Amino acid sequence: MSLSWSQAWRGAAAGVLLLAWAVAAHLGSADIGSADLNAAIATTPLLLAWTALLWQFKPRWVRLTGFALALSAVLALWPQLRQSIALLYYLQHLGTHLALAVLFGRTLHGSGEPLITRMARSIYDHALSERKVRYTRQVTLAWTLFFLGNALVSTGLFLWAAPTVWSVHANLLTGPLIAGMFLAEHLVRRFVLPPDERPGLSDVVRAYRQRGAMGGAARQSPESGA
Repeated sequence: MSLSWSQAWRGAAAGVLLLAWAVAAHLGSADIGSADLNAAIATTPLLLAWTALLWQFKPRWVRLTGFALALSAVLALWPQLRQSIALLYYLQHLGTHLALAVLFGRTLHGSGEPLITRMARSIYDHALSERKVRYTRQVTLAWTLFFLGNALVSTGLFLWAAPTVWSVHANLLTGPLIAGMFLAEHLVRRFVLPPDERPGLSDVVRAYRQRGAMGGAARQSPESGA
């Protein structure tokens, strides 16, 4: 399965957007530029996340009321927000990494399968070998520890290092660190698994998309109350 031109363009556009966001976050955390603009950029993801959460509620009045309350809170706290740009980005960085750690880590307990194992089953039609199941469980654990470790480093730098130093790690190096983790896992996979048990990049992308589609369908199903 190869990526189409439209998928490649969308990926490139997403990459440019993420790069622009990282630069803006770094400048805001380092207190460079307009305080109002930096605060507006920093609070936008929080409002979007809150809106996405509200969208799960069917009554329109709940959505509108919740959004109005959030917007009112932002406006009321605007003077304080303008002086706490780095804190806003830290909370976003910490919350994202802890959420991802929980997403991966919770699947390592209980009777269910680890997250990477489930994704591997969506790629291969045949049953997974015992070696593949063991490896995918280890990869799930590795990603859990990676996100927890990055959150811990971020917290330590935020508390005891200069804001610019923390910002370089959190805003500029997080993306390369994740890419490096992907690359390291890819290299390890080549040594640990035989060729017929090693998925390609397009297979991994397809597995992530299938998981996202299934998650959306589950949220819209009658059982979910949507």
